[in-house]
Amino acid sequence: MSETLIIIDKKDDWEPYYPSDNVVTFEEYLANGYTDTSVANGAKGIRLRIINLCRNNRYLSAGYYCSLLAEARGHGVIPSVRTLNDLSQRALYQMQLTYLPVLLSKKAPPSDGDKPLHVLSFFGATTDPQYAEMARKLFELFPCPVLEITLRYEKVWKIDMLKILSHRVLAETDETEFAKALDDYSRKVWRKSRSKKQFRYDLAILVDPEEKFPPSSKAALKRFIAAGKSLDIDAELITQKDYARLPEYDGLFIRATTSINHYTYRFAKRAEVEGLVVIDDPTSILRCTNKIYLADLFRNNKVPSPKTELLHKNKPLQVEQLEVTLGYPIVLKIPDGSFSVGVEKANNRQELEAVLERLFQKSTLLLAQEFLYTDFDWRIGILNQKPIYACRYYMVRNHWQIYQHGAKKTASGNFETLPTFEAPKGVLDAAMKATKPIGNGFYGVDVKEKDGVGYVIEVNDNPSIDSGVEDLYLGDELYGLIMSEMLRRMESRRNRS
Repeated sequence: MSETLIIIDKKDDWEPYYPSDNVVTFEEYLANGYTDTSVANGAKGIRLRIINLCRNNRYLSAGYYCSLLAEARGHGVIPSVRTLNDLSQRALYQMQLTYLPVLLSKKAPPSDGDKPLHVLSFFGATTDPQYAEMARKLFELFPCPVLEITLRYEKVWKIDMLKILSHRVLAETDETEFAKALDDYSRKVWRKSRSKKQFRYDLAILVDPEEKFPPSSKAALKRFIAAGKSLDIDAELITQKDYARLPEYDGLFIRATTSINHYTYRFAKRAEVEGLVVIDDPTSILRCTNKIYLADLFRNNKVPSPKTELLHKNKPLQVEQLEVTLGYPIVLKIPDGSFSVGVEKANNRQELEAVLERLFQKSTLLLAQEFLYTDFDWRIGILNQKPIYACRYYMVRNHWQIYQHGAKKTASGNFETLPTFEAPKGVLDAAMKATKPIGNGFYGVDVKEKDGVGYVIEVNDNPSIDSGVEDLYLGDELYGLIMSEMLRRMESRRNRS
């Protein structure tokens, strides 16, 4: 678990705010070791996160050394040294703001000439709703307690300057908003600890409540939480808005569908930087979410898979070549689709040309694969290079895929869950061979079996675990296996530090 420590220069810097034992001076922080097992109240096994509110954060100032020392001691700190460095030079932070002006595109031109506009962000929150998304995204890029955002109008509104401010220069009304944002950001600073069991580790489970096809159902998430509690892990569901809270935890378990250009990848990267155990890690996400990468990986590592060709937009003679190398039917895929989205089949040249025209509007590169029909696909769950469950996912009736997406609803085929030892050896071998060059995370490998040989279709980096489906054979033991691996990794990381 974690505890928050607020660092200030002098005691009277905290005069406007409610007294707290969690507020200490930089001199006190410097003198006290404040290791992970030596916090202010002497509690054991508590990890510190630091909120650096020193007056000056310039290079080699007390504020700079506060963040530097916190990182050296293994404490999560805001702002980090990287944030201090990035915001110290306009050229450094401007390079990271290329996509943010879109957030201001609907804001009306100024009525008072070209006078700049100043917006204050407190821990990524702002009092004006029209700047809420901008403040949140800037906080994701440059996490710091108080950020002054200067906007200037040049045909459109643009972010002109960013500056870290001290909480001491705030007006009285802003002090109230700052205190509220600090309260939201760090729940334990103001409130007494709840009388509950103190767990050895804190685990964040990232979910998307609005997701149509989530990797885990609500019932499965409850079973993950229960399995964690039995192992002395306090597992808590978090969402996209909890990005800033990541340093509170010891581990991150992603249960939202991942993508590179998506907040799930940013969460994984931030968790990795903060020293959390994370499943799935950003490298696994990078490697699994792109089918072109996987196809090349399979080819280079001699993983058995269907014949595959890479297609480039506007390249001539592709259709004729595909007819020769693959024959009909041909399966066409966009690189980053999931749940059968962006996967189509062509039975003849007319259909092939139509599908290519449609899919090339979504991606410059496509994959074409030979069609291997089976009544079902095998899904082998692999955790840390070991198979932990096996499922047969059957095709939708009178359809060639597991999922059939209609205009109003999506149909899915039946399933059958088996112990891994009942899965054919060729299928297990293919699944293991496919995940070995990817990593030691948690993967779901889709395999088709033909004449005793397993052909890998793809590797999913955060496979589905639904109550009553993948857990049908092992029951609660499946959730225990996954939480036990999280525990093993968190203990290993703590022992190393």
